[in-house]
Amino acid sequence: MLGASTSPLRLSLVAEDPLARGALSRALGDQADVPFTVVSGSQVDLESTPGEPPDVVLWDTGLRLSGAQARVESPDLGAPVLALVADEAAGEAALSAGARGLLFRDVDPASLTAALLAVARGLSVFDPALSELRAVPRDASLASHRGALDALTPREREVLGLLAEGLSNKAIADRLAISEHTAKFHVNAVLAKLGVQRRTEAVVRAAKLGLVTL
Repeated sequence: MLGASTSPLRLSLVAEDPLARGALSRALGDQADVPFTVVSGSQVDLESTPGEPPDVVLWDTGLRLSGAQARVESPDLGAPVLALVADEAAGEAALSAGARGLLFRDVDPASLTAALLAVARGLSVFDPALSELRAVPRDASLASHRGALDALTPREREVLGLLAEGLSNKAIADRLAISEHTAKFHVNAVLAKLGVQRRTEAVVRAAKLGLVTL
């Protein structure tokens, strides 16, 4: 459903720097073979704007994001995130924050477009120079209760609690007043961060870590 011959790809462009937003919007607009419906803004602005979730999020992390910073969260817009980073440290921080793909900020428009389409389809995309980051075991942050809490966003912890109650995606959506599409995205994010494939495994893992009570 995300090909050039079908409906446009809904893209949320998140960047704190308005100059970066403008440059990226122009670069994407020049890719005539792949139509985009682009909504851009700061992270706070886009997260507080109601509406249908995008198909993919492009997150420009800027020049100062680093692993030494205080905890960083990727945009919570109900869609997979492709992060643009300045260096490997920023890539590690963005990946830990939940990004599905990593590219350097100077990526060419054609490669960026291809990566966005891939991430929107559920794939992971990494610049070759950043590919080693995805080989780092993701369960390492879950070795302690504190690590697991840091790995999950507040919304994901809410979703995890509802999974422990046995709720379906639709029931979770109704309880949290969000769309079923967004609920499904959060469930998938919880599974990925807990390093499991099934909802029941997520609940069992969370119980062992003290995140939920059965």
